[in-house]
Amino acid sequence: MHATILVVPPFSTLCNAAFALRREVFVWEQNVPEEEEHDADDLTATHFVAVLEGEVVGTLRLIDYPEHVKIGRVAVRQAFRGRGIAQAMIAAAMDHARARGRDRFYLTAQSDKLGFYQRLGFAAFGPEFQDGGMPHRAMRNYDRDSARLID
Repeated sequence: MHATILVVPPFSTLCNAAFALRREVFVWEQNVPEEEEHDADDLTATHFVAVLEGEVVGTLRLIDYPEHVKIGRVAVRQAFRGRGIAQAMIAAAMDHARARGRDRFYLTAQSDKLGFYQRLGFAAFGPEFQDGGMPHRAMRNYDRDSARLID
């Protein structure tokens, strides 16, 4: 069974379920300080949810900057991990942005998740840094056809 990926408006019922999932994953599971989990970007971001078996099991957001689109707050409920949900959400989000003429993507990944994002066409750059009490690296996508970074 595949998850349904939807774009949802901020503070809609489904987006509120996504915010609750983010709290579950980042604050409760990963001990990110609660005051760092939500920010002003939540008001203007494009929010995506993955719905499976009648519940929101994944979420991410896109923030549209002039130089790139930032993918962030990628979270999947623990019991649903390993089913390709994060990969499906990222693909849907990137397709959504590309349909609007955007093809440069940026994200900051927890250092232990670099391999996942590399398999999706992202390359790390710059030094490791702390975010939410965990080591992270900045990443950007590359053109798979020419194997060059898009910058």
